[in-house]
Amino acid sequence: MGTVVIKAGHVQPVWAGHPWVFAQAVERVEGGAVAGDDVEVKDPRGNSLGRGLYSPGSAIPVRIYTRDRERPVDGALLGERIARAAERRHAFALPSEDTTAFRLVHAEGDDLPGLIVDRLGDALSIQIGTVGIKLREDAVFAALERFGARAIVDRTPERLAKSEGFAPRSGVIRGDETLDAFEFKERGLVFRVPLELGQKTGFYLDQRPLRARVEALAHGRRVLDTFTYVGALALSAARGGATTVEAVDNSALAIEVGAECAALNGLETKVHFERGDAHEALAHAGRQGGLDLVICDPPKLAPSRAGRGRALEAMRRLAGHGARATKPGGLFVLCSCSAAIGMGELTRALALGARDVGARATVLERHTQGADHPVPAAFPEGLYLSSVIAAIDVA
Repeated sequence: MGTVVIKAGHVQPVWAGHPWVFAQAVERVEGGAVAGDDVEVKDPRGNSLGRGLYSPGSAIPVRIYTRDRERPVDGALLGERIARAAERRHAFALPSEDTTAFRLVHAEGDDLPGLIVDRLGDALSIQIGTVGIKLREDAVFAALERFGARAIVDRTPERLAKSEGFAPRSGVIRGDETLDAFEFKERGLVFRVPLELGQKTGFYLDQRPLRARVEALAHGRRVLDTFTYVGALALSAARGGATTVEAVDNSALAIEVGAECAALNGLETKVHFERGDAHEALAHAGRQGGLDLVICDPPKLAPSRAGRGRALEAMRRLAGHGARATKPGGLFVLCSCSAAIGMGELTRALALGARDVGARATVLERHTQGADHPVPAAFPEGLYLSSVIAAIDVA
């Protein structure tokens, strides 16, 4: 077994439970470790810090799986972790009669770095994020097949796979090859999302708590939902009693699917889907005097901390457009799915963006990812989703 020795001064986070060993923290690699190997991590004095899977050339060369130096990272360990992840979801009533879509495995949050598994009705959608998991995928599939899914669908991004040195197998890789769409329920709302719609694993499960809150707040309000994707927030607002709901996205396919989902739920007359640019939609709403409830949930603006500065400026501009699109006394929902833009940064961008357009924002509520997206206490990067609900008034 190869060994990765950490430099002095870089031990404390790993010792405290952080699952990543960054490249700049590595002093040396011993034992001829190659890509995907199970390696031991040690401090400069030779004390064991655990075992993990090796990704040479990555900014994160080791992701730790166990603190037990005697426990190999093998099929038995992976199967136990997947079973434990399912038990955690059961404790939060997932799945239920009304909700058949949830994150079954949340990578580091379930001590399975490099593996994401979403349950979407009778299918499982996976993303493999490391070469180590790729080499052990048969053991992963064997563990997942115990859940009786109709099919397992690989949604690993090609760019991610390439960075780890393997080729992804897209589409159905186990089970019913005729599967052409994910069909599931969330809080009683029915969705059908075709496989060719390529956003992440197929659906944004992490915003379930926010969707429930938007539904509770929407009654009697005129709503604009930008970056709507397939309209999960828009449908929630419509079911909550919004007087009008405008749902905007720049993907023609997403808009088409969203309209179909609205019809599946009997909401086709309550939600108007339109293909368009979110900034233009917000500007138009502002020129019309603003709406009662405006939602901006953009895609990731900061893929890494290197792009954090530009992302913060983009978020500030978006916040300004959103604040102007919200009538005085209305509610504005602003979200970030970038770990590099946490709650503090998001709130500051909101304050500055509102000020830029002569408005004042007062944060009423803060929301983050649901319980099926757990985060180790020692892993702040895992808390990537931040959302605020703010009241907008004239400055």
